[in-house]
Amino acid sequence: MSEDLTTGGHVRPITRWGTPVMHETTRPVTEFGDELHELVRDMFATMRAAEGVGLAATQVGVGVSVFIYECPDADDRVQRGVVCNPVVELPRGKDRNLDITEEGCLSWPGGYSGVPRPDKAICRGQDAYGKEIELLGTGLLARCFQHETDHLNGTVFGDRISDRSRRKLDAQVADLAWRYPEDWPISPKRDSAPRPGEQ
Repeated sequence: MSEDLTTGGHVRPITRWGTPVMHETTRPVTEFGDELHELVRDMFATMRAAEGVGLAATQVGVGVSVFIYECPDADDRVQRGVVCNPVVELPRGKDRNLDITEEGCLSWPGGYSGVPRPDKAICRGQDAYGKEIELLGTGLLARCFQHETDHLNGTVFGDRISDRSRRKLDAQVADLAWRYPEDWPISPKRDSAPRPGEQ
C-alpha cells in the first residue's frame, strides 16, 4: 500500500521569482523512490506553513518536474495529490471558458493580478510511485494545475500579464516585502512593520 506522503516533512524556505531555478525548465522525474518522497513530504509541510493550495519543486529550489496540490475544485471539494512530469490539456473552441480570477504566487508573496485561464484542465503525468495518472481540474483546481505546471516549464504568472499589470503586481509585492522574512515560511509572516534596522 502507498504510504502517506502528505505528512512528516520539514518546512523549507520558499524560493522567490528572479532566482534562476524559477525561470528554467525542470528535469523530468525518473526515480520514484525515497529522495522524491522526502521532497514531496517537505513540499506539503512548506505549502501548508505558507497557507498555499499548490507548490512546485522549483519553489523550494529543486529543478525537477513535480508539483503538489491541496486545493478545492469548482464544487468546493478539496483535492490533494502529487503530479510528476505533468502535461496539461486545455479545452478548445466552444468548450473553452476563460476565468479571470485574481492569482497569487507563494514565490512572489503579497501580490495578486487577474490572469485569464480556462476553468477546466486535464493534467496527465505520474504519481509519486511512477503510476500513470489523469486528473480533471475544475474551478480553482484547474487554475492550480496550470499555475504549477507553468512553474515547471520556467514560467511565472507575471509572464502572462501586461506590462502595466506587472508593474502594479511588483509594487504590491514591494510594499508588503517587510512581512515576508527571507526564510519564510520557516520564519512566520510578520503582522506588524519591522523595527528600524530589522529586515
